[in-house]
Amino acid sequence: MSSNGSKSTRDNQSLSYIVRSGLAGGVAGCIAKTVVAPLDRVKILFQASNPDFQKYAGSWSGAYRAGHDIYVNGGLRGLFQGHSATLLRIFPYAAIKFMAYDEVHHILMPTQQHETNIRRFLAGAISGTMSVFFTYPLEVIRVRMAFQTSSPNKSIVPGLKFYRGFTVTMIGMVPYAGVSFLSWGYLRAALLPSSKTGHKTPTPIADLAIGAVSGALAQTASYPFEVVRRRMQVGGITQPDRWLRWGETVRAVWDSKGWRGFYVGLSIGYLKVVPMTAVSFTVWQGGKRLLGV
Repeated sequence: MSSNGSKSTRDNQSLSYIVRSGLAGGVAGCIAKTVVAPLDRVKILFQASNPDFQKYAGSWSGAYRAGHDIYVNGGLRGLFQGHSATLLRIFPYAAIKFMAYDEVHHILMPTQQHETNIRRFLAGAISGTMSVFFTYPLEVIRVRMAFQTSSPNKSIVPGLKFYRGFTVTMIGMVPYAGVSFLSWGYLRAALLPSSKTGHKTPTPIADLAIGAVSGALAQTASYPFEVVRRRMQVGGITQPDRWLRWGETVRAVWDSKGWRGFYVGLSIGYLKVVPMTAVSFTVWQGGKRLLGV
């Protein structure tokens, strides 16, 4: 028994295991982000209150009309504006997140008997904040590229201000990644009972369904933080000579639209996050099985 546990520990901490785990996560993130890239562009425009698209905000049909407007003026290239920067960011982000989750999960929950909801939440929160810490500057560049609706200018990358909204992002990542992985682990344990040899190999349909529910719950728990983060990230474009504090941004959102302002674009957020999380978890699981992780 101890021999098998020792072997498992060595495998989980080996360089080969870490690389394969990261590769599975990075590919999963890229595929999932590509699937929802047009919705992501529209959501950013709504969240950041882009003046050209405020007339579309607040309804399901508005998201479609906004997407149609982007397509008419910029074609497919317009719908995928900023996606190249997204892929440059999402591969290391997803690779670190899923790889870190595997490692932290093994440390906090080495056996099924150690699995608890608090530990699942902690494992997700730790892995999420680690991935943000290492990839945040690329996220700021990506959001600013997606926010621009006119010809790009030099204010997209104003000097060294790559960490606008970093604090609120780290705070918001705790409930987002924590709830996401908590839901994923809890639902798998409840709906896919394990045998003596562990979980049976889940079907892609089960992965998609559990991932979708996990994404919806995580989005609901963390969305107000995301709205504040987007506002701060695009602050380098709308107010390039100022560094917006997150408390100031919260007041601005509240003064503008009250509590509803913190949920602007939530409907399209569900349209984006639910399929994205479902695809990312499914491809991650498939990649792990393929790579023997």
